[in-house]
Parts: sequence; structure tokens; C-alpha cells
Amino acid sequence: MKKKYRKLPRNTDYSAYRHPRWWPTWLAIGLMWLVAQLPIRFQWWLGKLAGLAAWKLARSRRHITEVNIRLCFPELTAQQQAALVRKAFIANGIGLLELGIAWFRDPAKLTGITRIHGIEHFEEALEAGHGVLLLGGHYSTLDLGGSLVTEYIEADVMQRDHNNPLMNAVMTRARGRRYGTVLGAKDLRGLFRSLKKNRAVWYATDQDYGRKDIVFAPFFGIPAGTITATSRIAERSQCRIVPFSHFRREDKPGYDIYFHPALEDFPGADDLEDATRINRIIEQEIRKAPDQYLWMHRRFKTRPDPADPGFYGRKRN
Repeated sequence: MKKKYRKLPRNTDYSAYRHPRWWPTWLAIGLMWLVAQLPIRFQWWLGKLAGLAAWKLARSRRHITEVNIRLCFPELTAQQQAALVRKAFIANGIGLLELGIAWFRDPAKLTGITRIHGIEHFEEALEAGHGVLLLGGHYSTLDLGGSLVTEYIEADVMQRDHNNPLMNAVMTRARGRRYGTVLGAKDLRGLFRSLKKNRAVWYATDQDYGRKDIVFAPFFGIPAGTITATSRIAERSQCRIVPFSHFRREDKPGYDIYFHPALEDFPGADDLEDATRINRIIEQEIRKAPDQYLWMHRRFKTRPDPADPGFYGRKRN
């Protein structure tokens, strides 16, 4: 089914999804809408339950998470690593429910419990006049954090389309209400058009996208396939690269959004140096709230040696 979905073009017209085959997806979307209307504390509680259920039942994803955390936090004891795995599932379970807030509610109502740090760095970068690439990461607050950001700045976004076309239509339309333009993950022409208009574009490089156009740069000390496109984009557009992140508070409902100074002398001497620098920045942000990162992704899937069996085989120590 997924392969069949991926062949379909993006279609955000809801009238195209009236066939009964889409009814289960509509039911799921309706449930998301209903949950999004609940008080945020109750949503967090439900998200914790969802995360714990996934921690118990999603054995494959738990295995990937365990491997990633063991590789990235070798200084932790086995018990501490196990606790972090559990917390990561809880954080991402809450993040799953926060999708409904980002898609179906007005995030402006959450500005009272949102703190912005360093927005002057973004404003200074935009004054250069060549656009800003917002260097983000796949934190558990991905959609809600992005929606909250647009309460304070104007931005476009690059997205990898959802495999389910109806879910993708809902996601794209929701993001379209918050961002100026929703660009496809491979729409570099659209990206350069936005930068030429001195726009900000949300952009993430922290996943394994395969072996094409990458270098192996350290990420938590492990060589990780890292795309080199960031250097090419900055070189061609002369845009500024502004790292930013967003996290959920643990003590009480609320969110923190961080903007950091634009990268100086970027791109640098070579792609490996640039990729290493970017990975180091993302790593520093992850360490602020290690459980609030998408550890369920096989970040180290592509290895420098194609013959290397990798880290995720169940029998590998």
C-alpha cells in the first residue's frame, strides 16, 4: 500500500478522498481533531499512555531506539539508557497528540506558555537580505514547535510528504495555514525562490537519506551519513544559516523556542567540515532534552562501508 501511495501526486482537495477506502483515515483524522480540543494537560497524559503502549508493543522501533541511545550515550549505565528509551517513547507519544493542536487549533492560544529565546539572532540574519535557512531537527515537538514559531516570524517550510495521500493533504493544508509556502522535500527551485525573496525556510538535515550526496560526519561520535546540500544552498544563495530548536517543558505545560546566532564563514573549507559543524550543533540542542528527539529513526543506517551489516541487526552486540 505504501509503495502505491508514493506514486500518487500531492492532492490537497478533500473532494478527492470520498471513496470508502479513505474512511478509516477520515476516522483517524476525526479522532485527532476531537483529542485536540481537550485541555493540554489531559492531552499530555493521553500522549504518555500512547507512548508507553508503543514502548511495550512497537518492538522494532524500541530496538532502533535502544541501539541509537546505546551508541550516542555510552557514558550512561544500562539502567539509565533503558530509562531514556522509555522517556523517549513518552515524549514522542505526547508529540503525536500535539499534531492535532498544530493542525486543528490556533497555536496563538499557546503563546502565553511559550518562551522565545534569541529571536534577535534571526532578525539580524534576515537583515542581510539573502534569506534565512532555519536549521531545525526532528524533535518530538516538530509540528507544534513549527506552528508556534510562525506566531513570531514569517517562514516557509520544506516537508517530506506523508505516505498516505489523505493524511498528507490534511498535513499540507494545516501547515499552509501557518507557513507561507509548503515546499516538497526535493523542491530546491522553490527553496531558492523563497530565499531570493528574503524569506525564512524551515530545513532539517538530521536524518539518514541514503548514500547519495552525503559525507560521513560524526554525530554523537558515530560517523553518520549527512547530506551536503546545506553547503550548496548557502553557497549559491548566500543565505544565512540560523540554528533553532523547540522543546516541551517538563515541569508544567509550556514550550521553549531557541534561535542561535547565524553561522559565520559558512560554507567552510569542505563538505565534511560543514557537515561536522551542523551535526555538532544539532547534538548540542538534543542534549538539552535528550528524550525529546526522534530516536526511532535509523540515523546510522547508511555506513561508510557498504558491506558493513550496520548496527540494527538484532543479533549484533
